Amino acid sequence: MAITRVWIEEGCITCGSSELNCPELFRVDHDRGTATIIDGVDLEPLEDEIKGAAMACPVDVIKYEES
Repeated sequence: MAITRVWIEEGCITCGSSELNCPELFRVDHDRGTATIIDGVDLEPLEDEIKGAAMACPVDVIKYEES
């Protein structure tokens, strides 16, 4: 199954874990107080990093969909 969508739910604490685990897809926006998803990134080669970022998230707000 391939990851087809990634999102960040409300509650991000801007710890930087997402950007540390997958800097190609995630950026921490300290002004907004949340991590953000970089638009237009090919998810396929980053699947392991995306799953790792989701598992490492201390508040469990990084989500992804597979199909």
